Amino acid sequence: MLATRLINVGEIRTVEVPTPTPGAGDIVIQVEAAGICGTDRHLFKGEFPSVPGTTLGHEFSGIVVDGVDSGLVTGTRVTCDPNNWCGDCDQCRRGRVNLCTGNIATGIGRDGGFAEFCAFPAARAHVLPAELDALHGALCEPLACTLHGMDIGAAKPGERVLIIGGGVIGLMALQLAHLCGSEVMLLTRNPYKQDLGKTLGADWVAGTPDQVLQQWQTGADLVVECAGVSATVAMAPALTRTGGRIVILGVLPSGAQVPVEPFDLLFREIQLHFSFLNPFTHDRAARMIADGVISVAPLLSRTISLSETAEAIAQPAPDGEVRAIVVPAA
Repeated sequence: MLATRLINVGEIRTVEVPTPTPGAGDIVIQVEAAGICGTDRHLFKGEFPSVPGTTLGHEFSGIVVDGVDSGLVTGTRVTCDPNNWCGDCDQCRRGRVNLCTGNIATGIGRDGGFAEFCAFPAARAHVLPAELDALHGALCEPLACTLHGMDIGAAKPGERVLIIGGGVIGLMALQLAHLCGSEVMLLTRNPYKQDLGKTLGADWVAGTPDQVLQQWQTGADLVVECAGVSATVAMAPALTRTGGRIVILGVLPSGAQVPVEPFDLLFREIQLHFSFLNPFTHDRAARMIADGVISVAPLLSRTISLSETAEAIAQPAPDGEVRAIVVPAA
């Protein structure tokens, strides 16, 4: 079968590899759709730890073709929670499974979904309706991560919530804040994403920090940074009202530095939080997408084949792209 593998930092290729067989506790799925995440580009650049020679792709869904003893019937559509925590380390015992010291993430530490077939732990598979659009299942993982960040931020009805970044995470966070009854503003320079944000529930849009403060002079109660850029993290405190809170959802490259003024955060009692992975949120994300609570169709910018995947990861995303989906059968 074909699979897109990170051979080494800066080297990614789509190659012929053996079709996987299930290990203990695994199922094998025929991959229907897999999203290209910004983390995949960090992996390519060596800005995020990974295992060389691994098939990338941690946002994917497909059809079970070998359920072994999992109880999952062949032909079931599932979405994969890529994080496989150990359950026995100190963090796992505290319920902080996203901080597990032994986590082996599918698509990062073991072969993932940029392939025709993938073997992964049956315990991390979540069933999707047979009638669901096959492409939509690939968006469960980013929604699960967004849910964790928004749980931390705890947006409330009537609060002002600023979403920084118009990518898939930002546009999902926007919808979740809107569902909470918050007043929502999207900050992105891209006019297309501004318009898309309005259709998804944004009450306001802005292209610069000054435009944010022109509309909300005292800032936002909750600022959610979804761009993963040092400059946008650095600007977040100035856009947060006194007594407010910030959640960093975007992934910055390892080693990136951001200037922060602790006195300002102290004097105005700004809470600064970080959100990592998707502890216990993947099933909720799958249900929300299956039920149409979160609109995902507008977030699908294009579909590509496996043969196009390596180049798509090695290059920056085209301007205005929200999410590219790899369809192995294409």
